[in-house]
Amino acid sequence: MAHDDRNKRSQHGALNADRRKLLLGLGTAAGGALATNLIANNARADDKQVTDAPESHRSDVEQRVPFYGVHQAGIVTPRPANGMVVSLDVIADTPADFDRMLRKLTERIVFLTQGGQPPNLDPKLPPADSGILGPVVLPDNLTITVGLGSSMFEMRPWLAHLKPAHLQRMKQFTNDALEPDLCHGDLSLQFSSNTADTNIHALRDILKNLPEYLVPRWKQEGSVPTVLPEADGSVPSARNFLGFRDGSANPHSSDHLLMDEIVWVGEIAGEPQWAVGGTYQAVRIIRNFVERWDRTPLGEQERIFGRKKMSGAPMDGTKESDVPDYAKDPDGKITRLNAHIRLANPRTPETRKSLMLRRPFNYSNGITKNGQLDQGLLFIAYQSDLEKGFISVQTRLNGEPLEEYIKPIGGGYFFVLPGAREAGDYLGRKLAEAAAAGPPTRS
Repeated sequence: MAHDDRNKRSQHGALNADRRKLLLGLGTAAGGALATNLIANNARADDKQVTDAPESHRSDVEQRVPFYGVHQAGIVTPRPANGMVVSLDVIADTPADFDRMLRKLTERIVFLTQGGQPPNLDPKLPPADSGILGPVVLPDNLTITVGLGSSMFEMRPWLAHLKPAHLQRMKQFTNDALEPDLCHGDLSLQFSSNTADTNIHALRDILKNLPEYLVPRWKQEGSVPTVLPEADGSVPSARNFLGFRDGSANPHSSDHLLMDEIVWVGEIAGEPQWAVGGTYQAVRIIRNFVERWDRTPLGEQERIFGRKKMSGAPMDGTKESDVPDYAKDPDGKITRLNAHIRLANPRTPETRKSLMLRRPFNYSNGITKNGQLDQGLLFIAYQSDLEKGFISVQTRLNGEPLEEYIKPIGGGYFFVLPGAREAGDYLGRKLAEAAAAGPPTRS
């Protein structure tokens, strides 16, 4: 029995030894494979060069916003990371010139926003495309939104009778220091896309293909910081360069009935028929005195805005989406009576008419001559009535405490054309046809 037990223990030990060898071999093989993968990954990482381009995602560059529709894209369209507004003067002395300009501009916008491959031309000629996006132009979520300024109508007798009812030159408010070279224009182009280069490429393409019609007047680029979603999956508003969330009380752009009420021009008295489906655009280049702001106590910053800086909540709330209850605070003990959000939107039935859709971008232009950071907000807002919208709100804001830290220096008012309905249609077609027909004759 003792001999048999010794044999069993010997066999069991041999089996365990073999098992250990097998597992050790498998572990070595697995470890070797892991090590090989790590070495390969490290080799690929080590092979990266300083000049290698940052990697993009195909799902991003292939994002495409439809061009045709009742309204132009780039207004209620979700805002991408990069924006730019360009104001231009138009060379068009006749209705026929104007019509050709609109057709050609629409043609370029369709190509740029939907993507495609530029034609190959004879090398003895300038290339058809700048090439800054490569051999194929990918849409990259690009929208190009076209508006017309007051001067477009005022300077051309054949367009004067077709001017939208509320379109006007932007006047100077009490805190403005408007620079003439940064104001007004015959035509505005708002570019929005995932990358700044896509916007720049589109602008250069339009200027290259319409040199006989368009002369740039001023330009301002901007961007929107990306944000992490909240724990519940909601995405908070982006922050401006004063550190506060911008857009907390913005009307919901996917609410079509609300957009019809506050953004789009309908068939109403005083507006020309061609304008139905368009909207008024207010653009403001607002410089922020960030050095002065950064030295202001947090409590004062929050009282000036009427919101808590980190959460974006109103002073009587806990989260950004909370609606302030001014009826319970008639003396302004919680939210100052002259707080920015209370003046801009007092939340009364009368001031509901002042609602507008904001679509701003932050900008940073370098250093001013007096050695300060040139940063601020490229403010863009859309409304169906310019006077009831932006002008009314800005008038209420005159004299607000925030004026100590901001200075509007440029911008303008424009009327955004209705959309091109379908292939073969073009932006401003009804306006061009009405201009060609001439003013109505008096009986």
